[in-house]
Amino acid sequence: MTDIHDTEGTEPGAGQPVADPGGAEDLLEELIEIITSAKSMPLSSSAIVTRDEVLDLLEAIRDELPEELRRARRLLKDHEELLAAARREATDIVSDGRVQSERMVQRTEIVRQAEHRAVRIVEDAEAEARQMRHEAEDYVDQKLAGFEIVLDRTLKTVRAGPRTACLGAAAPAPARRGGLGRARRRRLALG
Repeated sequence: MTDIHDTEGTEPGAGQPVADPGGAEDLLEELIEIITSAKSMPLSSSAIVTRDEVLDLLEAIRDELPEELRRARRLLKDHEELLAAARREATDIVSDGRVQSERMVQRTEIVRQAEHRAVRIVEDAEAEARQMRHEAEDYVDQKLAGFEIVLDRTLKTVRAGPRTACLGAAAPAPARRGGLGRARRRRLALG
């Protein structure tokens, strides 16, 4: 049994029983042990216990309980603060996750819009290139047709030139030496 009758201690509150370091729970266990091991009175269910010993233990328990309650309250408060901090942290994490998720959605939307715009730009550029190619082909076709007409006329003129000259002239002009006739034929041929 623990000695709770130490009245000569130098602790404050001398004269009071000194509690075990185990606290009120140990003191209650000791009180239960005293009562269960107490001698029974003959022909009765009553037990004989030492009043002073039981009172000393009860006073020690009473003195210990406020400290135990303070510790329990502190633990409960610490627990509640820890829970509140954990909830705040969880809320912050969820909030950060939402913000990051929104950013990712915005980035995805921006990327989607940029891709859509890029596709439109490429399609517009391809359409414009096709149109320019068609216009260039039309221009070349027109020029070639014009050149063909001019060449056809020139060829007809060249082919008809010497005959027309022979048929239309009353008398051939005297040919001069120095090749004047040849030069004239060349001019007509190049025409």
